[in-house]
Amino acid sequence: MRTRLDGLREQFDRLRIDAFLVTFQPHFQYLTGFSGSSGLGLVTKHSAYFITDGRYAEQVRNQAKGWHIFITPESLFGELQKLKLLRPGWRIGIDGNTIVLSQYKQLKKLFPAVRFLPKVDVVEQLAAVKDAGEIKNIAKAVAITDRVFSDILGVVKPGVAELDIAAEISYLHRKYGAEGDGFEPIVVSGERSSLPHGKPSTKKIRLGDLVTLDFGCVVEGYHSDLTRTIAIGNLSPERTRIYNIVLAAQLKSIEAARDGMKSHELDAVARNYIKSQGFEKFFRHSLGHGIGLQIHESPRISAQSKSVLSAGNAVTIEPGIYVPKLGGVRIEDDVIITRGGCKVLSRSPKELIVL
Repeated sequence: MRTRLDGLREQFDRLRIDAFLVTFQPHFQYLTGFSGSSGLGLVTKHSAYFITDGRYAEQVRNQAKGWHIFITPESLFGELQKLKLLRPGWRIGIDGNTIVLSQYKQLKKLFPAVRFLPKVDVVEQLAAVKDAGEIKNIAKAVAITDRVFSDILGVVKPGVAELDIAAEISYLHRKYGAEGDGFEPIVVSGERSSLPHGKPSTKKIRLGDLVTLDFGCVVEGYHSDLTRTIAIGNLSPERTRIYNIVLAAQLKSIEAARDGMKSHELDAVARNYIKSQGFEKFFRHSLGHGIGLQIHESPRISAQSKSVLSAGNAVTIEPGIYVPKLGGVRIEDDVIITRGGCKVLSRSPKELIVL
């Protein structure tokens, strides 16, 4: 059976490298199964080595099966030098999107006879296509977030502060079995709902407000991401129209999404519809993004993206309209791209909810 390590090694010739050094936590968790915060992985053509510190001695041996494990009280790079795993003249690929300058300089200083070559989107591309176990974990996270949305409807009412609603979301995620929030919950209401990534504030919910709720959780390291916009009392005709435009754009995008489609073409489905309704300049972000061990990962679904959707991609579809002084609407689901379309994991209702 082809493993994740096989997928990485199959790229060595194309990348012209002898080994790959993994320094980014989501990447070494993807390749090893190890969920600790400190680690360093070296993948060669025939072996795989993992270095961590004593805090994780027991955990890493339980999780990183098939890897040669080393526990060190020293720095990870220092232990790598001591073990003499890197041969002079080797070309070593490194996480080009995530390695920091200080790490790169330290590697060059410790291993002057080795070439370190930043390579972008190597592990990212492997991790973008989810296997059945990963999809199962994402689906579990989505189910918890759906349950939280159902419960939170009983909390959102006039007089309740945005911060209090956000705190309740975090509590419910853990209550229902999540490891925690996938990101800081977004709760914005009234005119503040025109802030796509606004932070919850002490503002209290009022009659006539639009309230945007964007939140997700983590299960076995995998994320969910849901956005719903609800109404508190009757909305003005203009706010209702905006809601209906966003909903139509989202449904059209879900219907169009499929394996082999270019990401920018899917973004255009929503963007062109919103443009046709006169709100193009108020759709201020990409249509969606991949989810998995990170809340934002490949593929990105945007007007600038050059990626092509593949069966097994787990992505969000989340068009929005944000009009200053009027308010904003975003509707977001998590979906799995399939051979002939996509499977929507989110089950929370999307028709306008008026509380």
